[in-house]
Amino acid sequence: MDGVTILGPDGETPLGLMDTPSAARGLTAASHYAAGSAGGEFADWNPIAASADSDLLPELGTMVGRSRDLIRNHGLASAVMQTKVDNILGDTGLRLQARPNARLLGWEEKKARAWAQDVEARFEDYAEGEDFEVDATGRTNLHGQAGLVLRSVLSNGDALALPLWLKRPGRRTATAIQLVESDRLSNPNDAMDTATLRGGIEIDRYGRPVAYHIRTTHPADLLVGGAERKWERIPATTKWGRRRVLHVCEPDRVASRKARPALSAVLGDFRTLGDYQRAELQSALTNAMVAAILEAPMDGATIADLFGDGQTYVEMREGAPELRLKRNSILRTFPGEKLSSYNPGRPNDAFAPFMDSLLHILAAGLNIPYELLLKDFSKSNYSSARAALMEAWRHFLGRRDFLRRLFYRPVYALWLEEKVNAGVIEAPGFYANRAAYTRSRWTGPGRGSVDPLKEAKATETDLATGVTTLEQECAERGLNWEEVLEQRKREQDKIEGLGLNLGQAPEVDPRLLADDDDSNETDEDRRDA
Repeated sequence: MDGVTILGPDGETPLGLMDTPSAARGLTAASHYAAGSAGGEFADWNPIAASADSDLLPELGTMVGRSRDLIRNHGLASAVMQTKVDNILGDTGLRLQARPNARLLGWEEKKARAWAQDVEARFEDYAEGEDFEVDATGRTNLHGQAGLVLRSVLSNGDALALPLWLKRPGRRTATAIQLVESDRLSNPNDAMDTATLRGGIEIDRYGRPVAYHIRTTHPADLLVGGAERKWERIPATTKWGRRRVLHVCEPDRVASRKARPALSAVLGDFRTLGDYQRAELQSALTNAMVAAILEAPMDGATIADLFGDGQTYVEMREGAPELRLKRNSILRTFPGEKLSSYNPGRPNDAFAPFMDSLLHILAAGLNIPYELLLKDFSKSNYSSARAALMEAWRHFLGRRDFLRRLFYRPVYALWLEEKVNAGVIEAPGFYANRAAYTRSRWTGPGRGSVDPLKEAKATETDLATGVTTLEQECAERGLNWEEVLEQRKREQDKIEGLGLNLGQAPEVDPRLLADDDDSNETDEDRRDA
């Protein structure tokens, strides 16, 4: 076969060169298929590998605007935000469980627990009190503020809170938190980003925030006759380390100053979903109004005599008035030969499968199961529903930890510092052992159950075998284990005082705990059986 060149699968490269190093093949070849650019799907796909801030900051405003528009006007996008808020914070928010590091502080466990119980009670009065001392505007409590922070993070990518020192008559605590629209965090005079000032955040040589530049009004606040072009520089901390700005943000790239909105990766899919949904609905409505198409040289009176009253006749001829369809309309065209029925082909048979496929993509991009996205578990059995909710729960717990680290615990630390300096709470060597004193857990509402009986039995087994603790099980239900035991003791004392004997729970029929993974039978089916 001398003189004959056998080409490889790409039709261009000689077969003998397919396995040689890319340097030997020339600069146009690539070792990785994903890096190829000679043709096909990669020919016009050449994004720039820019820095984190260069990639995000110039385009962030556009993504934020589109994200907010979807949340305002798209029912499913709005529902997604509410679903996340409901599952991450619930109706009570996160609750403090103070856990001072007794070993570092040299305390006995009994002393640490007594200190923690006193701190928890005082902080709950501050955070959830009806006087709303925690809020600088006096409109809501800490849970309400956390909900706004979470919504801002989901729609904008970040949230901004300023710890203020408000000494006013009647206030028991000077520390107050003021929430600020993150849109106001920007470079003074809208200047270009620099090596030390990006997105309104002033950084040092290591990338640590030094100060935040916050505009005095929102850049698009038209209610005040045009926004003032004034900025205030606020240091990140005081000289002794007290936080002055809480920037609640979790970037997804190293050295990034801000983060993307939660909907940014699926904005195009949401737009496609809405456009297609509206187009199908409009087509169905329009087609439902057309009863027939008449092709005949008849005037309106003749048609009325032929078909009777109750019909709407729409002229389709040149110079006819504007087309306005009503129910059972008959379209009159140019003179022809016949009266033909109108077969619209609606509803579209491909509509439901296409929507279902797109909704699965949206669910994956939003980090929530398809069933939870639509609040529809009708097609799920116990195992699939439980697996979906457990996967969602991992995401929700991660978001809870995010809020704990960047909002709840910093607010708690600010409050505790004030109370220690005021002598209300004893904490010797507070500044030297700040982390030991502010160590804490935060519990939120429970995750609920798909099958309470099965899960209660599993919990009982785990407790009996020692693989879990009452504290952990109560925390997963949004409860404080000590309060549960104290309440149970009060109830038991009351039962014994009344001379009652409520006995123990009856034995559970093992058949009720049988796995029904492969069954979609309903409760009604079981009763009939």
